[in-house]
Amino acid sequence: MSNALPELPNIDAELFDRPSPERLANAAPARHAPRFLLLYGSLRERSYSRLLTEEAARLLQAMGGETRIFDPAGLPLPDSAPDDHPKVQELRELAQWAEGMVWCSPERHGAMTGIMKAQIDWIPLSMGAVRPTQGKTLAVMQVSGGSQSFNAVNQLRVLGRWMRMLTIPNQSSVAKAFLEFDEGGRMKPSAYYERVVDVMEELMKFTLLTRDAAAYLVDRYSERKESAEQLSRRVNQRAI
Repeated sequence: MSNALPELPNIDAELFDRPSPERLANAAPARHAPRFLLLYGSLRERSYSRLLTEEAARLLQAMGGETRIFDPAGLPLPDSAPDDHPKVQELRELAQWAEGMVWCSPERHGAMTGIMKAQIDWIPLSMGAVRPTQGKTLAVMQVSGGSQSFNAVNQLRVLGRWMRMLTIPNQSSVAKAFLEFDEGGRMKPSAYYERVVDVMEELMKFTLLTRDAAAYLVDRYSERKESAEQLSRRVNQRAI
C-alpha cells in the first residue's frame, strides 16, 4: 500500500480519488435523445397507473425524450421462471437501454402492488460487472382509489435507492384516479396533471444533467478495490 496519504493509513493512495468539477465535465456530451423506460403496476383493462404512465410518456416525448413502456402482462413471478424467459429478457434489455425511468404503481392495501414489485425484482443489481440501474435517474408516481396517499411512492423511493438510482425530489400522487381521466383514457386538466408535467420536466433536466457523468458519479473507492468477479458475486448474493 502506498504511503502517499500518511494521515489516512487505511487508504490505498493509488485508488483514492479527489472529486473535481473537471472530471464531472464531459468533453463529448451525448447527442441522442434521452432514453426512458416506464413501468406501471396493474393488469386491469382500464389501469389508471397505465394511463398515468402513458401521459408521462407523452410529456417526455414532447420534451425531446425517447420512451419505452413495458407491459407487465405475462411476466412471471420472481424465481418462478429462468432468467432467459422472454418477458424477463425484454425487461432487462430495456433497463440496460434506458438512461432514466418512471415507476408508477397503484396503492393497494397501503403499499405498491405485487405486479410493480415483481418488475423491479426481476431487474438485477448486477449483470456481470454491469449494474443496469446504477446512476440512472428515476421518477416515482402513484395512483389511489381514495384520498391522497404517499405510501407507494415512499416505498418506490426506497427501492430506487437500493437499485442505486438518482431519484428526483419531485413526485406525483393522484387521488381518486377514476375521476381524473376521461372516457378516452386521457388525463383531465387539474393540479394533479400539472404536477405530472412538473415531475417529467424535472426528470428530463436531471437526466440531461447527469447522464454523461453517471459512470463517474457512481465510481466508488471500495469497488475499485474489487475485481469484476468479486463485485458480481457480492451484489448478486447467490447464497440467499
